[in-house]
Amino acid sequence: MKWTALRPIYGHGCRDRSGRNPGFCPQKVRINPLIGETKSRAGKRTIGLPDQLVSLLRDHRAAQDAERQRARQLWTDGDWVFASTTGEPLNPNTDHHEWKALLRRAAVRESRLHDARHTAATMLLALGVPERAAMGVMGWSSTAMAARYQHMTDPIRRDIAQRLGGLLWEPGDDRPDDGTAGVAVPAERTTETKTETKRLRGGSQMWEPPRLLSALRESETVL
Repeated sequence: MKWTALRPIYGHGCRDRSGRNPGFCPQKVRINPLIGETKSRAGKRTIGLPDQLVSLLRDHRAAQDAERQRARQLWTDGDWVFASTTGEPLNPNTDHHEWKALLRRAAVRESRLHDARHTAATMLLALGVPERAAMGVMGWSSTAMAARYQHMTDPIRRDIAQRLGGLLWEPGDDRPDDGTAGVAVPAERTTETKTETKRLRGGSQMWEPPRLLSALRESETVL
């Protein structure tokens, strides 16, 4: 990605310049370039595409070729991936209205088109993509952008909790039968382990996972 389409800026094309917004002028004239450079060097990047998306883009190119044939001499060849039925670049308002229609059809809550960028960044977080790799995909120039675009969600929190549980508890551990519901404990414990792991808090026994004890012992040895 090297270039970006710029939002059009219009000037009056008629003699009557009565203070009305030039965008509403019947003879408005665009006064800024069609395309411009990306906002930062990080925006100039090569990205990978899922195979399914590549297939959809090929179908889109075939449909666009058919539109080119129908438009004949009216077609403006600008080499745009997404274009009007006559080849011109799409107005940003077109994306806006199509995005809103898509949300209604999908029965999804109201949101901005730019919010989809937040969703994409959060999906990278959910997939566990390293921050440096996520920066390359999203075109971020600083790590501060990750905090702005990536959001913690309940599925991510649950996944972290499950991974932490897998680190601390052995597979197949059961719930304790001593009233400490919600804390995993091995079905069979040696007398030595029971003695070492008893902790009192408000009169109830707190059990510490054997993997955690092993890690603590190992760290004490290292220290």
